[in-house]
Amino acid sequence: MFDRLRKSFDRFLDSTRAEKTTREEKRTHNLFEAAAAYISACADDDQDRIDETVTWVSPEALSFGVSELACRAVIALARERDESPQTVARSLLGLPAA
Repeated sequence: MFDRLRKSFDRFLDSTRAEKTTREEKRTHNLFEAAAAYISACADDDQDRIDETVTWVSPEALSFGVSELACRAVIALARERDESPQTVARSLLGLPAA
């Protein structure tokens, strides 16, 4: 009788360990990781990666992350070029200088 009880308890423990492993494998991504992966996939024209990254966070969060990444990129380029962020942004978009 104790043997059956021990085996049942062992099976129960094994099942809880498997659930924990499954949860650990499902890694969550933050919106900045998603934005960086999405933008790099777009730059590489990799539709499979684009499709994967859009599932990592909500569309609103991805939009915010992409916007934040764009702001940071323009600021970094402006500092590097010693130009204003507006000049750099217009240049990147192929617009005439304001």
